[in-house]
Amino acid sequence: MKDINSPIIRVLTIVIFGLFIFTPHGKADIIGNRKDRATALTQKASIADKIVFTQQDKKIFASYLAFINNVQSLSINNILEKTALFFLNTPYTGQTLELNKEETLTVNLREFDCMTYVETVVALSETALSPNPSFETFTDKLRNIRYRNGNIQNYASRIHYTSDWMYETERKGVLENISQSLGGIRETKKIDFMSSHRQAYRQLKDDGTMWMAIRSIEETMNRRGGFYYLPKETILSAAARIPHMAVIAFTTTIGGLDTTHMGFAFRKDGKLSFIHASSTGGKIMIQPGTLYEYCDSQKSCTGIIVAEIK
Repeated sequence: MKDINSPIIRVLTIVIFGLFIFTPHGKADIIGNRKDRATALTQKASIADKIVFTQQDKKIFASYLAFINNVQSLSINNILEKTALFFLNTPYTGQTLELNKEETLTVNLREFDCMTYVETVVALSETALSPNPSFETFTDKLRNIRYRNGNIQNYASRIHYTSDWMYETERKGVLENISQSLGGIRETKKIDFMSSHRQAYRQLKDDGTMWMAIRSIEETMNRRGGFYYLPKETILSAAARIPHMAVIAFTTTIGGLDTTHMGFAFRKDGKLSFIHASSTGGKIMIQPGTLYEYCDSQKSCTGIIVAEIK
């Protein structure tokens, strides 16, 4: 949700918390430092597609490729599982996409929040299956998943609401919301949390144009007539049919908001739990209890959206 850069061809030198930004027509020089941030790399991209990452991210990516080697015989669920487990115990950190003043494709394999974890695992799994599993292929996959139509324009072009992310990702052929087939019902609540709480968002509180863009997206979402989810009281009866490594998003009673958390369904020893970036646990972890127990323990949780990766 940030302003698009000028289309003028130039070499930009930008300080963003000690990170290098890869700009479309040249490289940026790092002129600042920040604790725990490695020297970032440079790469060419279009002015609207700058990429931020560090040397450590590249090293982690290389380690991942070595770990996930020879996956062509595996199912997508097996690849998703191996990818998700590769990051087990990686630290949880919130707001990792909000560090830069300008909207850029941020690659961070060192720490995650719940949504960046899901996006990264899906993008890496798709990369592992591609004919050319390069870092560039990964960033293309991540951009396609994270941004509307795969295009970075500004803050509003990033997909923020999970149900909207599900809708757009399903439209791209990446996943399918199977909640209805599991016995789910339609949630038709009005979605307007971001525009109604603009002061909580740095990119919205002083930018009327960006606020209007987000409000327009919310109106578009509301015209779709809601989304399907599995009510909390039906999770136990449907558990046997929830696919291992399906994307799970927890729906909520909070006004104007669709979900509060997400991860992957994880079945082990006959128990259906989920693997996620946990703010409480402070890391990527497999939830000790069951999926139902987690939802039932959350006062605002009304159920789950279940989406199977294709």
